[in-house]
Order: sequence, then C-alpha cells, then structure tokens
Amino acid sequence: MKKIILLLGVPVFLFSLLTCESLGKITEGPARIAGAAKTGWVTASDAIKAANSLTPADEYYLGRAVAANIAGTYPLYNNAALQNYLNKICSTITINSPKPNIYNGYHVAILNTNEINAFATPGGHIFVTRGLIACASSEDALASVIAHEVAHIQLRHALTSIRNARYVNAAISGILTGVGESIGGTTKEKTSIMKDSVNEMITTMVVNGFSSNQELEADITALELLASAGYQPSGLVEMLDVLKEKQQGGQGFGKTHPTPDVRIANVRRYLGKYKVADTRSYRDKRYKAILR
Repeated sequence: MKKIILLLGVPVFLFSLLTCESLGKITEGPARIAGAAKTGWVTASDAIKAANSLTPADEYYLGRAVAANIAGTYPLYNNAALQNYLNKICSTITINSPKPNIYNGYHVAILNTNEINAFATPGGHIFVTRGLIACASSEDALASVIAHEVAHIQLRHALTSIRNARYVNAAISGILTGVGESIGGTTKEKTSIMKDSVNEMITTMVVNGFSSNQELEADITALELLASAGYQPSGLVEMLDVLKEKQQGGQGFGKTHPTPDVRIANVRRYLGKYKVADTRSYRDKRYKAILR
C-alpha cells in the first residue's frame, strides 16, 4: 500500500455530536455512572457476537452518544489549528491502516483539562486531553497516542467489553439497527437500550478502563499503524517514558491503563519487527510551530 503522508493535507472533517436530548437526555457523568447498578451480565463470546451483529451505522450512533456525554463532562479546547493538526495526523494513520474508511470517518477533538488521558468511542470519535498533548515531546510521540486510540476503534474494544445482557440481546436481534427509527423495536425501547449501553461504555472507557490485555493489544496494533504511516514506532516508547514520569497515581492513564513499565516492556518485544526510515527531522519544525 502506498503511504500517504501528512504533508499532503488530508481533509479534516467537522466534529459533530449527537445531542443528549435525542437519546433521552443521557447526561450522567463518569462519577454518577460508576455508582449505577448493573444486572444481567453475559459472556465475552456473547459480547463479541453482539458487536459483530452491529451495522457501521449502529457503531457510529452508539459512539456519537458516548462522545456527546464525554464532551458534556469535559469542556472542549478551542484551538482550531491544533485540532486540525491532530486530525491530519489521524488521517495519515487511518488512511494507511487496514480500515481507512468507516461510517462517518475518524475525528479528533481536544478536551480542555490538564488530566493526562485519551478516549476513543466506537464509530471513530477520539478525544485527547490538553494535558496529554503537553506531555508529547515530538509529533511521533503524539501520533502514537492517536494510533493507540485508533487501534481501540479498529479492534472494537469498546463494543466487545460490554457485558450487559439487555444490550447484547438487542444487538444480536437487530433492535439497534437504524437507531432513531421505528425498525425492529419501538423508539422507547431503543432509547432505553442505547442509554444502558452508552453508560456502560463510558464506565469502561473513563472509569474502569479496558482490560490489560486490550490495552496491550492496542499498543501492539499501534506499532503497526505507526510504521504503515511512516512514523517511528519507537514514538510510543517515547510517549510512555514521559507518561511514566508525569502521570499521577490513580489519575487518567494511571487509573485506566496498565503501568507504563508493563506497556514499555510489551512494546519493546515487538519494536524489532519494524524498519522505518527515520524522517522525524521533517516533522520537528511543524510540531514545534503548532505547539509553540
């Protein structure tokens, strides 16, 4: 596959979110969701079956609802130039990936918080905090964060981590197909199912985090995504080294990810597979200019 680099200026799409009202006012933040009772847990194989039953549109609308909730909890950072820069990095990564095209494309937005974290929802919405961006020491390090989140999306981790039987059964039976329309179930039924599934995804991504295996798998996949796009896979180790120094215990990545030491050891096992020409000097100038 021919690599398409960032200098080509891949178009950046507008980042639009589903309103909370259209989903029955899904406004519970992570702290409230953490205390919500959950019943009817099912097996991992059932969750994978449900994820495989969803249409691309289903994934997008579920992910957009999760994104709307996150954007309602954390304010967005108003810096168009920086957001465009991150979206171009994301486009460079995804267009050279196994899944370059999804239902409504991939979109990156910045959360205006010093917390060091990043989130990715089904359907292509990626959030990176201002605090995490400040930790990146190069474009390749910043690209590694985006590649890690793209990996979560392409591996469908948010969907397969759900264990709510009501959501799984609905997905398998096709009730979620055509969200917002009266197909395969009433609007009231689908709104309620959507609310349950959105709350559970937010609990997974923001409060509890993905499983250690999923996080480590996302790191390994990120190496492939970085190399395919012409970035140095070692940028991920560079980023993890910085996070190791800066993260606070129990906060952000420290709460929802395996420790940097564990992740670094895992990544180093696979780094030798990738031989990428070192072109970082061409990216240094624009990186310094945009983050100045």
